Amino acid sequence: MKEDSLKFRAMTIEDTDKIVKWRNREFVRKNFIYQEPFTRQGHLSWIETQVNTGRVVQFIISLPEGREIGSVYLRDIDRKEGHAEFGIFIGEPDAVNHGYGTEATNWVLSYAFEELKLQKVFLRVLSDNLRARKSYEHAGFQMIEGEEETVTLLDGKHQVIFMEMTRERFATRKQRGCV
Repeated sequence: MKEDSLKFRAMTIEDTDKIVKWRNREFVRKNFIYQEPFTRQGHLSWIETQVNTGRVVQFIISLPEGREIGSVYLRDIDRKEGHAEFGIFIGEPDAVNHGYGTEATNWVLSYAFEELKLQKVFLRVLSDNLRARKSYEHAGFQMIEGEEETVTLLDGKHQVIFMEMTRERFATRKQRGCV
């Protein structure tokens, strides 16, 4: 994979059916804290109450030839405090394990710090989602010591780990050519 091989565009209402399909795929849904089936109406409500109000920015991830493979977003954006929560999913099975998640993560972090002028981006990840944790660490996220919680999901209790990227750490990684 070459650097900057992915393309990004703002998600629109026309992407609803695609988002619902991707998020309902078992390999995607099982790695999210919210595991209930996605519905078209639920996603339209997300757009109306979150995206259209500026609390969320969400993008569609595409391969260089234009094939759309997933979505990356910042949610609960707090411009006053300067932070937001990060989320991503690659919804096409054949697009998993190619480094696209790390590239999309770096792109949205650049957007968060350079366009939105945020100070910190954090995420929550299920502790047993080792592939995601490795990708986040590769993108420079660090675990927030002492910050974790237990959630009860459909298959039982799970630990949730909190990780963060600060504006300063991202700028340093960018200067070093890590981004």
